[in-house]
Amino acid sequence: MRSRVRVADGRHLMVERQGDPRGRPVFLLHGMPGSRLGPAPRGMVLYQRKTQLITYDRPGYGGSDRLPGRRVRDVVDDVRAIADSMGLERFAVVGRSGGAPHALACAALMPDRVTRTAALVSLAPWDAEGLDWFEGMAASNILAYSTAAADPEGLAESFISRSAVIREDPFQLLDDLRRELTDSDRVVVNDAGIRTMLLENYREGLRTSAYGWIDDAMAFCRPWGFDLADIQGPVMLWHGERDVFSPVGHSRWLAGQIPGVTTVLEPAAAHFDALSVLPSVLNWLLDEGETALR
Repeated sequence: MRSRVRVADGRHLMVERQGDPRGRPVFLLHGMPGSRLGPAPRGMVLYQRKTQLITYDRPGYGGSDRLPGRRVRDVVDDVRAIADSMGLERFAVVGRSGGAPHALACAALMPDRVTRTAALVSLAPWDAEGLDWFEGMAASNILAYSTAAADPEGLAESFISRSAVIREDPFQLLDDLRRELTDSDRVVVNDAGIRTMLLENYREGLRTSAYGWIDDAMAFCRPWGFDLADIQGPVMLWHGERDVFSPVGHSRWLAGQIPGVTTVLEPAAAHFDALSVLPSVLNWLLDEGETALR
């Protein structure tokens, strides 16, 4: 079920609700670039687990209005508004890749409402003390984040140009990524069903503009606006050790900051392997499989 939700500042968010409408609620926060149509467990999996999955386009993506200058912490107002519109008092949150820092913001700033949180292949904060932020990162991401920090206007011009090409031919983004994919990621992305879903996801995310992508990159290069040490609820970090888009050192660093965190590091996995663990992560989020991923 699709809907548009109005938030307090007058913006509208495009929201998708899948699975069992009376099931236990889980918010899934998409990657970068991405949209509400991104990777998610299949409907049958959701019904089997009596789960309703809520996804939405972050501001500037797809059908959601832009919020210029947004920070990672600003996700909290949007998730709260969506939950309120659906009458959901308590819910779990999972974020993958660019959605993962936003999931951690929900855990830190909505402890009364978030039951459990999973952050898959997350970045660490830009100012993470003691972390070599770029170690093990693909050259394209090093360039993008360096430009976001030093030359925001240059990043915007670059992403606007790339987005125009991707809107015409979403295969272009997959082709760009393919040059830096590990063997493990290549196997995932070569699956016909996953490739079709990723193309639809990128097409929708960049359909109206590049500003969701631009604002995400900028937000990751600024202070996130919350303290990881304030997170008190159960949190799982999952990361493939061969990831070159969000290097595993980021989750290792996060694990040292979040109290009582469960950390799962997979030696043979890379960035896109996070797609295959989503059903198991759902089990953990819903407290059905506490040790399933350990």
